Amino acid sequence: MNRDQWSALDDQAVIVGRALAMDSVQKVGNGHPGTAMSLSPVAYTLFQRFLRHDPQDPHWLGRDRFVLSCGHSSLTLYIQLFLSGYGLEMKDLEEFRTEGSLTPGHPEFGHTDGVEITTGPLGSGIASAVGMAMASRYEKGLFDPESATQLFDHNIWVICSDGDLQEGVSAEASSLAGVQALGNLKVIYDDNRISIEGDTHRAFTEDVSARYRAYGWHVIEVAAMADGNVDRELLERAMVEAETESRMPTLIRLKTVIAWPAPHAQGTSKSHGSALGANEIAETKVALGLDPEKSFSISDEVLAHARAVQARGAELHSNWLKEFQVWQSVHPERAQLLARLQNQTLPENWTDAIPTFEAGKDIATRAASGKVINGIATVLPEFWGGSADLADSNNTTIEGGRSFLPLTAPFEDASPYGRIIHFGIREHAMGAILNGVALHGLTKPFGGTFLVFSDYMRGSVRLAALMNLPVTFVWSHDSIGLGEDGPTHQPIEHLAALRAIPNLAVVRPADANETAIVWREIITRRKPAGLALSRQNLPTWDRTIYSPAQGAAHGAYVLHDSSANPSVILIATGSEVAVAVAASQLLQSQGIAVRVVSAPCLEWFAETDAQYQESVLPRLVTARVSIEAGVAQGWREYVGDAGEIVSLNHFGASASANTLFAKYGFTAENVAQAAIRSINKSTN
Repeated sequence: MNRDQWSALDDQAVIVGRALAMDSVQKVGNGHPGTAMSLSPVAYTLFQRFLRHDPQDPHWLGRDRFVLSCGHSSLTLYIQLFLSGYGLEMKDLEEFRTEGSLTPGHPEFGHTDGVEITTGPLGSGIASAVGMAMASRYEKGLFDPESATQLFDHNIWVICSDGDLQEGVSAEASSLAGVQALGNLKVIYDDNRISIEGDTHRAFTEDVSARYRAYGWHVIEVAAMADGNVDRELLERAMVEAETESRMPTLIRLKTVIAWPAPHAQGTSKSHGSALGANEIAETKVALGLDPEKSFSISDEVLAHARAVQARGAELHSNWLKEFQVWQSVHPERAQLLARLQNQTLPENWTDAIPTFEAGKDIATRAASGKVINGIATVLPEFWGGSADLADSNNTTIEGGRSFLPLTAPFEDASPYGRIIHFGIREHAMGAILNGVALHGLTKPFGGTFLVFSDYMRGSVRLAALMNLPVTFVWSHDSIGLGEDGPTHQPIEHLAALRAIPNLAVVRPADANETAIVWREIITRRKPAGLALSRQNLPTWDRTIYSPAQGAAHGAYVLHDSSANPSVILIATGSEVAVAVAASQLLQSQGIAVRVVSAPCLEWFAETDAQYQESVLPRLVTARVSIEAGVAQGWREYVGDAGEIVSLNHFGASASANTLFAKYGFTAENVAQAAIRSINKSTN
């Protein structure tokens, strides 16, 4: 990229950026001014001189991605979006951190143009950036595997903080980035040695450079100037070096002084998360050569100079588009695929590839899921994923998909464009990486582990739900049914805890054909979802006797009904549906009319209309029993005051699944007794 000579107007834009950071926090009375002040020359240099972007088209396919991992310093990003002309204006900075503004306290994906990712939980941004870099390479394989063009080559730039690199998730992801030799990943580490509690050396003294070199990264160190200011010229040289490095990810370790050049606040923890105060701001503006009486001020000349980046971006975009049109004509099938992915559509009759399962043959839902994954993979090249070192247990391997690894990897099945991701034993990073893949925009990622280890990745799962990303989490070994591995591996509270996350569909199918239907729904709905799948074999229901598995698409449906109006409704999920069916047979032998409801996804059921919900759970039938091998939390809403909850409110044990189900009351006899108790309560 051609770069103009740095000018006095660029210096002035950097100065204005520091002042706007102070003014924005001071006006609202809270926020994080210090980092945005010291990073003003860093972010300005990146947006003006390195980042391939078009402010007039924030979704341009050929753009670089920028991740502000230290999301608390959101002004670092907002000020550059203002200066570059993304649609933010001065009034938006004046409304910083206020209700309804385009400048919330932390950057929010989908809320403000130019924000590529929601950040704030430290470490998550850099970890998701690894996913973006991986997605970029995978998409390269879809559209340009011969590397005949640079249309699909772009960089992922990150600014991260000391706090980001203290979080374990960043270590997990950075380690994997080194293994993957992600040369398109460029991270600028703001090494200012300050956090809320003061000097980070109270808790963080490791040699970060040595650690990242050990990960397999290219590391460049940039010292601060003698007065504490960023050495912008050295930084630019480092960024040029990073830009040319394609064999491995790059970490630029940049020494800074937080809140520079505030005379009293610089280098202090106070400047990290508090307004500087009117007097300190006035003194700082004097030091910067600004009028201390003016706030939210920028000259027309400086703003026009900064917004000239729009013309440069438009030119980059135009040149890219010319080459893109040539590529379209040469590769019409690939162009058709790209158009489909951009339009978020699915091929006609794609569901024909989803298998159906023969009644009477018992199969674990994890095994059924594996067959469905492989069916989907035959028709959706955008579908890829893997596991946190549990592929054989999770059944997440795409057969013949090859391992997603760089060409230098010493494995026969390695391919830089492979469909099988080996995340290693890194559940939290796996979740964050999946988020980054989805944010990149074109593919459908999935990742697997045991349900009990969803605890390790909960932060990433929550962010997927918050950003409404089409990420699928495949969690197998979903209950005490996993057996002898015992209570450390047996999820008890996890279904309820995951259901507490807004906008996350928790899906626990009862048999193989329900598994097929819910996978179809997950792909179609394009929402965050987690599958809870059994280790043990489950019966495959004969759908000539039981209702079609299609009912699972509604989240809950009547699996089996008596000929008379039901006296009691049994509601179950997953493996416990078989227990409910057996209990219904006992009750019917006693002349009691029973309805069995399979409820694989309570979130989907809640989205159905009132009429459908009434058809499944009629209000007049108040005798109800829920059956789920987990804590009772959440089920009272469905069974009501007269209902009974067959649940597990303590940890499990190391024994066979059959032994544990019998010991803890997940039997037809116990459920039938609970149903009779509920009937008695409902009639009294």
